[in-house]
Amino acid sequence: MRFNKVFLTLSSFILTIFTGQAQTVDSYVNKIYPELDALYKHLHQNPEISSQEKETSARIALELRSLGYDVTEGIGGYGLVGVLKNGPGPVLLIRSDMDALPMEEKTGLPYASTKKTIGNDGKETYVAHSCGHDIHMTVFVGTAKMMVEFKDSWRGTLLMVGQPAEETGMGAWKMMNDGLYEKFPYPDYAIALHDDPFLPAGMLGYKPGPLMAGVDMMNVTVYGEGAHGAAPHKGIDPIVLSAQMIQAYQTIVSRRIAPTDPAVVTVGSIQGGTVHNIIPDEVTMKLTLRSYSPEVREEMISSVKRISENLAKAAGLPDSKMPTYWIREPHTPALINDVDLTEQMVKVFKNNIGEDKVVEVEAQMIGEDFSRFGMQERKIPITMFYLGANDPEFLKEAEEKGLDIPGLHSPYFAPLPEPTIKTGVKAMSLFAMDILKNQEIMLDEKK
Repeated sequence: MRFNKVFLTLSSFILTIFTGQAQTVDSYVNKIYPELDALYKHLHQNPEISSQEKETSARIALELRSLGYDVTEGIGGYGLVGVLKNGPGPVLLIRSDMDALPMEEKTGLPYASTKKTIGNDGKETYVAHSCGHDIHMTVFVGTAKMMVEFKDSWRGTLLMVGQPAEETGMGAWKMMNDGLYEKFPYPDYAIALHDDPFLPAGMLGYKPGPLMAGVDMMNVTVYGEGAHGAAPHKGIDPIVLSAQMIQAYQTIVSRRIAPTDPAVVTVGSIQGGTVHNIIPDEVTMKLTLRSYSPEVREEMISSVKRISENLAKAAGLPDSKMPTYWIREPHTPALINDVDLTEQMVKVFKNNIGEDKVVEVEAQMIGEDFSRFGMQERKIPITMFYLGANDPEFLKEAEEKGLDIPGLHSPYFAPLPEPTIKTGVKAMSLFAMDILKNQEIMLDEKK
């Protein structure tokens, strides 16, 4: 009984320190913000596309090493891991993606990216952080600083994971295939964030359970019989056949999937033919399929194949000219936030950021391969939250005047750095410290 009383008293004392720490955290965030602002603008002006994040990864590794983290680079490409051990306790993984997009920035900001590179397809392209991964990395480094500064408030092991190639959906998979969870301590929890252009800077969004959809990239190659454009009756036109298929694909979600199950089938590209007056003998369509369950995913894939083959037969094509298919492997699994971990996060946010700054958001059909960090040999509770990134005054004006709001992947997406980064660092740090809170220190009864 004496031991238990001492333990409970100590735990209560530590909890009191932690809950009273928000003001100290604010002061430290303000202190380090000039460094974070400089880092953010450097990353923004020097973006690198998926699987080419060499300099970005090196810069993040340098930041972590300067703080005392044990850093390993080259995990699954340009992935990196910074390890900070702080006594016995849980293992927490905090992840940031690092890649930018092959597109031109048109924000007009004084620090806008003007960088060009040779893309993975061999063609020259502009590069821009139009998905906000530069915000993610800056918050990531700020959190790394906070966890060092407030080491007395937590116990356990921290894994700071910089992930490449999120935009292609391959980065997390490559890190896992390269032995991430064999080379480093197996996490007990994994957390991440994503900036949100539709939430005001200073706000935080959360969603227990399903947050982002599973993603498949599928090619359908349609064959035909080429002919002169002036004599279409002499051939079988794969362009017309493809058009029929595209129309029929729209019935998959509306007639094959239950209305209560989210699903998307989109044909994003159709490529075929060379000139005006030749009917080609081959067309390739590129589809994206989005779903939240393995059953819906399988129904969409099988329906695309069934529709394509039946229409090809109806057009008079022989078995040797049935459509062929390619599906990118691996697919990106749906991101399902752990309910208990998300509820813990919301409590931390409301207590320290403010109840009026925390809102529940809706699930979306966009994809995120952060999901893969929780789906390995031993299932890991994961959660991702949304970080408001837009100017509150602009959002208010847009709502009043019906203006368009540039979303993620827009060339006009321009986060408001200071309140976004400060809120992100504070939220992520306090959540991490709460997961690893110093409650399990046990006194030796003999002492």
